Amino acid sequence: MKKNNFQNKLSYESEADVLMLEVSSRPIDHAKEVGNIVVHFTKNDTPVLFEILDASRFFKKTENLFKKSGIPLHKSRKHVTIAR
Repeated sequence: MKKNNFQNKLSYESEADVLMLEVSSRPIDHAKEVGNIVVHFTKNDTPVLFEILDASRFFKKTENLFKKSGIPLHKSRKHVTIAR
């Protein structure tokens, strides 16, 4: 099995309010968009890049869902984690 030395990259573009998670350095061939999420794929349909559009609104909705479900969240200035 070939070892993948690629480190996932997470970045946020504040002007566009887009959160991006790059999971591969392979070339992008096409993308599919579902709601506010865009997934970019290789020719073999391997995910390369995930984009969350309108990210601040997306995470606010996610936080509200966790609150409604009763799953506790721990907040700090830099991140939110799910309590275990």
